[in-house]
Amino acid sequence: MIAGFKRFYTGGIADEVYPRLGQLDYSAELAQIRAAAPDAVFFFLPGGMGINFIKQFAAAGLGKQTTLITTAFSADEDIIPAVGEPMLGIYNTGFWNHDLDNAENRTFVAAFEKDYGRLPSGFAAQGYEAARAIDAAVREVKGKLDDTEALRRALRANAYKSVRGPFKINHNGFPIQNYYLRVVERDAKGRITNRTLSTVLKDHPDAYAGECSLK
Repeated sequence: MIAGFKRFYTGGIADEVYPRLGQLDYSAELAQIRAAAPDAVFFFLPGGMGINFIKQFAAAGLGKQTTLITTAFSADEDIIPAVGEPMLGIYNTGFWNHDLDNAENRTFVAAFEKDYGRLPSGFAAQGYEAARAIDAAVREVKGKLDDTEALRRALRANAYKSVRGPFKINHNGFPIQNYYLRVVERDAKGRITNRTLSTVLKDHPDAYAGECSLK
């Protein structure tokens, strides 16, 4: 994650800090952040690590001097309810958001909210897309799943419209897709959630596609 961030970041770096996997107390790291007084901190701390870090960051009052930036995985709709108000103002990027304005996404989000009473996460969107991709491929080969080459071609053809917006499979099997800038704020219903601000990368392949020998 850090390498990916630095691939596009052009500003100065005050410091890099690498907590232990599973660490839940960030008092030492927060003291370093306070002393360095950076404009922003990029972090990637999945699950409980991120939940604790964000809560402790806000409790320490560091949000008054430093903006938090992360990936969708540390600021998703599954993380937000566990953290609450300290999530407000966090910027993050992802390949999808529940407010993307396309017909497929509107249908998915409405159905998810109806069934579960909450906004879907990126993981829910991925699961939904995976099921749709498999369904489209099975239909394309007319259920002949023993023809693995035909099934593989059908999966690569990506014969469905994505909730993500523009989306296709690259020669190496990874997506070519947009990435969006999001910020956590309260929506019109008072819910703390992500709002899409802009498209930061358009039709973007993964960084290593050029090195893959697959055709």
